[in-house]
Amino acid sequence: MPQAQATKRNATGAATSGSAYRIKLFSSEHPANLNATLLLGIILVLVAFGLIMVLSSSAVEEFAAGNTFSTKFLKQLIFAAIGLPLMWIASRVPLQFWTGSFAWLALGVAVVMQALVFTPLGTEINGNRSWLDLGPTTVQPAEFAKVALVMWLGMIIARKGDKLTQLKEVIVPIGLPVGVVILLALLGKDLGTVMVIGALVLGALWFGGLRARYIIGATLFAVVGAVTMAVVSPNRVARITSFFDGSCDYEGLCWQTSHGFFALASGGIFGVGLGNSTAKWSWLPEADNDFIFAIIGEEFGLIGALAVILLFAALAVVLLRIWRETDNVAGRTLVGGVLVWFIFQAFVNIAVVLGLLPVLGVPLPLLSSGGSALITSLFSVGLVLSVAKDNAKRQAAANPKPSSGSASSRPSSRKAPRA
Repeated sequence: MPQAQATKRNATGAATSGSAYRIKLFSSEHPANLNATLLLGIILVLVAFGLIMVLSSSAVEEFAAGNTFSTKFLKQLIFAAIGLPLMWIASRVPLQFWTGSFAWLALGVAVVMQALVFTPLGTEINGNRSWLDLGPTTVQPAEFAKVALVMWLGMIIARKGDKLTQLKEVIVPIGLPVGVVILLALLGKDLGTVMVIGALVLGALWFGGLRARYIIGATLFAVVGAVTMAVVSPNRVARITSFFDGSCDYEGLCWQTSHGFFALASGGIFGVGLGNSTAKWSWLPEADNDFIFAIIGEEFGLIGALAVILLFAALAVVLLRIWRETDNVAGRTLVGGVLVWFIFQAFVNIAVVLGLLPVLGVPLPLLSSGGSALITSLFSVGLVLSVAKDNAKRQAAANPKPSSGSASSRPSSRKAPRA
């Protein structure tokens, strides 16, 4: 870290004094990048607000369960304390490492973790077998698959380059590994997570520069696959049918959706106040997770709900700005994948709460409770910050500032010649 005033030197170069230092936690040889600063600020606001809402939405049921304090909040706080340092570490490591051989290791570990859910280590929650029971906590391998895929796709697209104009070069190195990840998630019956992974992959390919015809074909294939998975499940058919024809059983499939509406309606414009929600008194299932946006709308009203939406809109704008500044394919692919991952998942979650989509079981990024989702989301933000840091270095190298001691920046000591 350069010192603001470490020593002063006289004309002969001898040190004369020194006492003042400028210290930065995130030290860098170049000035901070505006987009990275904005991204970090938005993420910290979302995480802090998420911790508050997890505490508020889970406190009542936790107290009813005999806990003097919300264990869900404590777990979320611990996961945030783990995820934030991981984000910082990821931001300090060069992008070449994350999109190099490490990407293969990350993808391999993610696939093995997903396969383990079908062993005795796996556990089923709400009809989906998508978690590993590790005793003190559960882990959702699909969340680790998301961050592994953005790194791996960045590596593959950068290495293949012009070869990706050939269909076989797209199907074999990209289609097969992605298909394995999605197939394992489908076997766990978690259609919501599969949709997010599919959108992430398509977004990474699009922002990475893959040809449009391949992306269109992959999109059509994904839509057919999603429809097929919905049709083969009686529960999903019932939810989708009731969503479109309005014949929903209030005490059955429509219980969660109806009480989400009640929560939003009771919030009005300004909300009932933090901690004053009535829906969280065991009326609204998954109040701290999939339907946390409903509690936000109830306690903070329309203004609070719009503020959350604007934060995600600002997040999208900042990620797009970082993507535009990035000149390497791996970085552009990675940033594009993270952008689509966060924004698509937030859109689906909010649309479900507002009744625009059937219930899919997708959490709100950075806000809903869930350790696996929070840690991997923060780690992926660190990857984007690493890209932004590389952009700042490149821009500084292309536009060097004259040093304060250079001949061009200090006034001349010679007198002007007389006429």
